[in-house]
Amino acid sequence: MSHTTFGDFPPKYQKKENSKIVIIPVPYDRTSTWIKGADKGPAAILEASHALENYDIETNSEAYRQGIFTDSPVLQPSSLEEKVRQKLHPIPPSEMVKLVKRRVKMNIKGCKFPVVIGGEHSVSIGAIQAHAAYCSDMSVLQLDAHSDLRDSYHGSKYNHACVMARAQELCTIVQAGIRSMDVSELQQMDVSKVFFAEDMHNNEKYIPKIVNKLSEKVYLTIDLDVFDPSIMPSTGTPEPGGLEWYYVLELMRNVFRERNVVGFDIVELCPNKNNKAPDFLAAKLIYKLLSYKFCLK
Repeated sequence: MSHTTFGDFPPKYQKKENSKIVIIPVPYDRTSTWIKGADKGPAAILEASHALENYDIETNSEAYRQGIFTDSPVLQPSSLEEKVRQKLHPIPPSEMVKLVKRRVKMNIKGCKFPVVIGGEHSVSIGAIQAHAAYCSDMSVLQLDAHSDLRDSYHGSKYNHACVMARAQELCTIVQAGIRSMDVSELQQMDVSKVFFAEDMHNNEKYIPKIVNKLSEKVYLTIDLDVFDPSIMPSTGTPEPGGLEWYYVLELMRNVFRERNVVGFDIVELCPNKNNKAPDFLAAKLIYKLLSYKFCLK
């Protein structure tokens, strides 16, 4: 039997009314252009999360005590007829973005801390739009192998390759871990706020520089391909030369300590049934970030 909640926590900590945190799965994968399967990512993360230990050694805490409610997936068909219709006529990315934005705004209004799990990276657009509507001085920190600054790709402005172009229309963006892009994206890129993976490699001096580029309120979007494929092979577009686990945690610890992170998303897990380790990495990363948000001294 598959699990539909994040974490194997006592039931009272999974009720919406008792929870500060809401997990929002978005199983969407329509615009990805190489390896398909990111729509299976949310379910794989939820499944793997039941193997997590509830105690985090680093922060000496149990973040689940803040309450972690798992919402129903965005785009979840309400009937067999709707399921068939979606299969025959997939929801376009522009409509998906609206649905995600609506769900995230609803949770922000309810004073919840929203965590979106994808799905391809385009699911982040609606979440960023929702937070930007409430935080006029917000910046977005992107951890990603790709710059995602195309204005349009394959006929859509809501393609996974256009995420940060849409974010840049709303607020300041800071990009870290970048190691792949198209030459056309240079025109949209503010190089003073881009940190390339080859420079960051084994060099933690870039961590305070990244933090200093961020405004007080930060939305965090993490494409799992920011990690090196040696530890995260399960993505739609794996790129060599990625960041390592402890480097990312050191960066995240500093961001959460020095800034007010208002929400985050984890996207682009393309699960492989023969290798569950990347699924667990994604689940562990979510729990670590929640530990930093609510329990970091």
